[in-house]
Amino acid sequence: MSMPATVSASSVPATTDKAGAIAGGSQEVLTFTIGDQNYGLDLLSVREIRAWTDVTPLPNTPPFVRGVINLRGAVVPIFDLRVRLGGGVTQPTSANVVIVVEIGSESVGLLVDTVSDILALDASALQPVPATAADEEHTFLSALATHEERMVALIDVNRLFNRGVPALPAAAA
Repeated sequence: MSMPATVSASSVPATTDKAGAIAGGSQEVLTFTIGDQNYGLDLLSVREIRAWTDVTPLPNTPPFVRGVINLRGAVVPIFDLRVRLGGGVTQPTSANVVIVVEIGSESVGLLVDTVSDILALDASALQPVPATAADEEHTFLSALATHEERMVALIDVNRLFNRGVPALPAAAA
């Protein structure tokens, strides 16, 4: 799927609850890839999708913090989701994208390989993460879903960023 340089997610239906479920028992998720793995995020948390641009590195940050970008006057941290999920460091190219998500009142960019599509998943399609998946990668997952012969691991962005992510200092006015 070809995506423009920036896509807004402001056209999300207004009939959603806190969990992103749509009236009728389904949840819309934005799917993306990291390597050969398929992942999904609740569409309600996605603010926009951007082409990869260089970042300004910050000193003394965890390895998954790539740096920050200026997004229309706001400083937004960019996280390498491959590293955060326990993989190696992404060597970004023009094919990589940044998914800007909103967590509470903060915006955060997630560096991923490609964005795939938007899926409406029925609640019955969501399966719990197996109890044997106790490694760090799976602590960020909220559910698994099968869609057209592919497994999609749904990421809970609140779990992803409530586990030891340092607070960024407020920008000087």
